[in-house]
Amino acid sequence: MSLVRRATTEDAGEVLRLRQVMIDALPDGDGSTAWHTEALPSLRGKLAEADGDFAAFVVDHPDRPGALAALVVGTVDYRIGKAANPHGLAGYVFSVATDPDARRRGNARACMDELLAWFRERGAGQVMLTASPEAEPLYVSLGFVHKPDPTMILRL
Repeated sequence: MSLVRRATTEDAGEVLRLRQVMIDALPDGDGSTAWHTEALPSLRGKLAEADGDFAAFVVDHPDRPGALAALVVGTVDYRIGKAANPHGLAGYVFSVATDPDARRRGNARACMDELLAWFRERGAGQVMLTASPEAEPLYVSLGFVHKPDPTMILRL
């Protein structure tokens, strides 16, 4: 029996907490949590959409009732097709996080397996993510490879 389940609206606060764990681990992470209150309603709305383009898979914390041990979140986007992905559906993984005291138990891998199955069910022809050095071995073991494409960003 899998310990992984789809996150619900009741998990929204914990989803934000684990997202902050991930943000705090980034080299340029912003430790501010003031944005959580503003983000909560939108997140609850997305978690309520069972058939939407957004999914979060979680594992409950074994030692802390009401807390989450691990989280994986992804979206499916449409992009104009190409030879390697003619239908243009692409998955994007973000907010992969494990509570510091629940690491090294396979929870992130189990959540990733569920998210990848969800992407397949929706017809995604590719899945993209950004990997931290610590998480890269997990993603490589799942079949992810580096792409040479130079990503740029503009903050609005």
